[in-house]
Amino acid sequence: MSDLNTRIKAMHQSDTRVAWAFVIGLWLAIGFVMWGTWGLAPSGGARVMLLIGGTLVLIYNTAAIMAMLRHYREDRDFMYGLDIKFLDAARAAKGK
Repeated sequence: MSDLNTRIKAMHQSDTRVAWAFVIGLWLAIGFVMWGTWGLAPSGGARVMLLIGGTLVLIYNTAAIMAMLRHYREDRDFMYGLDIKFLDAARAAKGK
């Protein structure tokens, strides 16, 4: 059972790192696009609207990823236990 817990913990940590990397990448991408296109907006009002829209996208996507990670943490043993069970079964079937 200890091996299963170790594998579950490793899978969960990997998924958590990937999710946070996505969030950081999204923030960097939106910032880069804002910086690169700031001068293309036709007016100050348009810039404000684009800034508000981009900020909302970042806030909602970050909140969604945080909620997903919280759910993964709550049901970690069940979800990753199933994944490991099916991965092991597939590996065993391939080896036959």
